[in-house]
Amino acid sequence: MTVLVDSDTRVVVQGITGHQGTVHAVQMKAFGTHVVAGVTPGKGGTEVEGVPVFNSVREAVDRTHANASCIFVPAPGAKDALLEAVDAGIRLAVIVTEHIPFHDMLTMYHYARSQGTRIIGPNCPGIAAPGKSKVGIIPNIVFRPGRVGVISRSGTLTYEIVNGIKEHGLGQSTCIGLGGDPVVGTSFVDALPMFEKDPETDLLVLVGEIGGTAEEDAAEYIAHHFSKPVVAYIAGRSAPPGKRMGHAGAIITRGKGTAATKAAALEAAGANVARFPYEIPDMVAEKLAVTGHR
Repeated sequence: MTVLVDSDTRVVVQGITGHQGTVHAVQMKAFGTHVVAGVTPGKGGTEVEGVPVFNSVREAVDRTHANASCIFVPAPGAKDALLEAVDAGIRLAVIVTEHIPFHDMLTMYHYARSQGTRIIGPNCPGIAAPGKSKVGIIPNIVFRPGRVGVISRSGTLTYEIVNGIKEHGLGQSTCIGLGGDPVVGTSFVDALPMFEKDPETDLLVLVGEIGGTAEEDAAEYIAHHFSKPVVAYIAGRSAPPGKRMGHAGAIITRGKGTAATKAAALEAAGANVARFPYEIPDMVAEKLAVTGHR
């Protein structure tokens, strides 16, 4: 058992004939993912790197039994792509696309939720369970199977921290890149219960950043409902108020959403909070040794 993806995950890549769709479909296959279909309207009947292309998600699902989607469709068409996937019965949709309009994402979020579809993203690197499946764009080389779960709002920090865990001789159970937009399909609080229930996860690494209250909400959940050790890092300690840093959601407003307040909340909940990303692998190893899981 892992979180959301496993060896039975069958992926359709929406936008597979675009450059990014093609490149990452190949990388997902190399990871071991069952990439069973691609979708580009008007290009049905062709193939991309051995993957059959269909004109619609419904046709792809009917023909290949795909149960997850990875969406590379450009922002103006991303909403329609997601709604099409939901209507075709897809129950896990990873949206890599960035710059999706705020109101489009509100529609996408509520419609997917009403139909029982889990969205990861948008503007995210996706989800991976080493040795089983990957849906998204996280580099294959940073992973090693293990028992450390990772949830992160930051894409590149995810890669750095996951790679550091691997180089320390440890590995990951499941890694989820939530995305950095103000509205995302899955939050820390959504993901935490899944890792709590996952018997393959012994410890969780939580990577947050400035802006919003997602980390404070996570701290509240951890304090009352999460029993496993947590190591955390908050990016943006030096960010000036009112200036967006990287992600659309990474902005301090009205004195709220600072790195200091987030770190304090997580520490109060019992998490060990690193000051720098390179400290995390040592902290993880120490925690696992103390709990007898290493």
